[in-house]
Amino acid sequence: MTIASCPNCGGRNLYQSDPVGSGGGHAPNYLPGLGEWYKAARFRIVLCQDCGQTRFFASREAAVKASESKRWTRVV
Repeated sequence: MTIASCPNCGGRNLYQSDPVGSGGGHAPNYLPGLGEWYKAARFRIVLCQDCGQTRFFASREAAVKASESKRWTRVV
């Protein structure tokens, strides 16, 4: 994943997490219907050190399932 700068402040001090699960156990499922039946979908978190904006990016494997999932509707 390549992000040149923060869309909020234009800062270039961006950091990304290792892939993390999008839910499970007692946590909400942030990517419902996009994982496997036994495993939540994963995403990376990108943090701008300059302004603190935090963004979540679904894995490619999860994102491609959105158009077929009954739990997601396309925004027009």
